[in-house]
Amino acid sequence: MATQVRGAARRAQLLDQLVDLLLAEGFAHLTLDEIAGRLRCSKSTLYSLAASKEQLVRAATVHFFRAATERVEQAVVEAAGSHARIQSYLEAVGEQLRPASLQFMTDLAASDSARPVYERNTAIAAARVRELITEGVDAGEFRDVHAAFVADVTTSTMVRIQRRQVTEATGLGDAEAYRELAALVTTGLAT
Repeated sequence: MATQVRGAARRAQLLDQLVDLLLAEGFAHLTLDEIAGRLRCSKSTLYSLAASKEQLVRAATVHFFRAATERVEQAVVEAAGSHARIQSYLEAVGEQLRPASLQFMTDLAASDSARPVYERNTAIAAARVRELITEGVDAGEFRDVHAAFVADVTTSTMVRIQRRQVTEATGLGDAEAYRELAALVTTGLAT
């Protein structure tokens, strides 16, 4: 049992280190040998995490977004009122993406194995935004807007951020784009 716990802790530590590496530098240019060298482990250790580089990148991406989602939701829990909750949510999403380099985001957008993870997380985030808007309208804290429409517009922007279209059009990184989206949405919803 203790060996399993240590093994799980080591895998989690390796995934954390891998996430840090990939966020900082991207991944398309890295080989498994380079990743193993940078993480100071063997390739067989990497293979214990995933069967290929693509699966390793996907596992790291899942690990990153799972942890980011927990931190985002914690920010929402700590916020009081609908306005603060939606602002905290969108700003926290941006803050969680802040460590992601342009190279990582570019590689992520081009990756058939990791891009669907980002797309799924964007869809989940969009549903959460819709939920927060509906709660705020129902509580009378937001003006009476068509919550599904505002959420749809917000979702469209989130998808454009995820697809790198906002960066191309404005030069804003994902984190900055989410901060601007939070300001736009919360101002538009104010009573």
